[in-house]
Amino acid sequence: MPFEADLAHALDRTADSLEPDLTALLGGAVERGRSRRRRRAAVIAGVGACTVAAVAGLVIPGALAGTLPSGSDIETVALAMPRSAITGTQMVDALKQTLPGGAFSQMDGQSNNPSDPSGGYVANGRLVVDDGHGAALVGVSAVRLKLPLGDGDGLSCARTPARAEGDTCTLSELPNSATVPGGAVVMSERNAAEHPARADTAHRWTVTVTLKSTGAQLQMVQWNSTGGGSGADTPKPTRAAPPLSEQQAVAALTGAAWAPILGAVG
Repeated sequence: MPFEADLAHALDRTADSLEPDLTALLGGAVERGRSRRRRRAAVIAGVGACTVAAVAGLVIPGALAGTLPSGSDIETVALAMPRSAITGTQMVDALKQTLPGGAFSQMDGQSNNPSDPSGGYVANGRLVVDDGHGAALVGVSAVRLKLPLGDGDGLSCARTPARAEGDTCTLSELPNSATVPGGAVVMSERNAAEHPARADTAHRWTVTVTLKSTGAQLQMVQWNSTGGGSGADTPKPTRAAPPLSEQQAVAALTGAAWAPILGAVG
């Protein structure tokens, strides 16, 4: 359903303090719990409607875009329908190309449908990969932001309240090139599943690449565990670092495997 899909998308991408429970998703509630945005490599599962009601300032495209509570501290970003259909299978296949040589399990994907706005705005794919250094949950989602770009999701590290101690966010830009026409904004984040973080606390690494010329945006979420979530319920780490470094993630999202999806989105 479009409302649940886009609301789940908004919640996942704007509420860092409420980390998505991808373990539950991988168990059957697949950023969309059988709603589309939960496949954005991170989905709110187990938190459900109570979480939605508790979070102010959600990104809700369409008719509800102007209904945010006054005084909200979270930037909103308007989404645009992707230009072409992307299937969940395409998303999963691109992920497998991005992580060659690993053993894959718990693969799942979600399509979008530009010809039917009720089908949702977001395409998602995710899987658990074991590359010999420990199993890790990895997901990628694809959306298109409306132009002109603002300072919202994936485009700014500013947030209120401030990030928890130990969590990080950096912004950089990619110049115009054949693979990145018009250049791109890159936001890289590292967040602990619980605070204060301990040695056995799982972490999430998020890399978001947004093309300036089209608004096409890919977001990769990597956990150093087999699932994501918030607090003590998050699976313990299986490895020290994610499968891909920040540089490798950016190179992958702007490389050949994801080029068709970036083109279809924007």
